[in-house]
Amino acid sequence: QVQLVESGGGLVQAGGSLRLSCVGSQMNFNLYSIAWYRRTPGKERELVASLSRSGSAVYANSVKGRFTISKDSAKNTMYLQMESLKPEDTADYYCNAVHADYGFEHWGQGTQVTVHS
Repeated sequence: QVQLVESGGGLVQAGGSLRLSCVGSQMNFNLYSIAWYRRTPGKERELVASLSRSGSAVYANSVKGRFTISKDSAKNTMYLQMESLKPEDTADYYCNAVHADYGFEHWGQGTQVTVHS
């Protein structure tokens, strides 16, 4: 069964850094477009960053220049490097993978990021 498992969330001071990881099992990352989303209570889920199969990355305006999405296909792992964190980055972060040909979509369970000032 395809599964995405996130790790790396936690509590960090404003201005600090975190790296989120998401390991996929029973799947080949090379066949998927990947993304990170986040959600805070009372707000819509927000696309933070996405990475196409061709390697094109797209970022939300709120994280441009601070966050970097990447993947290591050999490890079936995707990452979200977060720098210069702000309190408004506090959210539950979810990894997402969509099969580029068939549209199968998979979600991780979420990892909490809390940025305190």
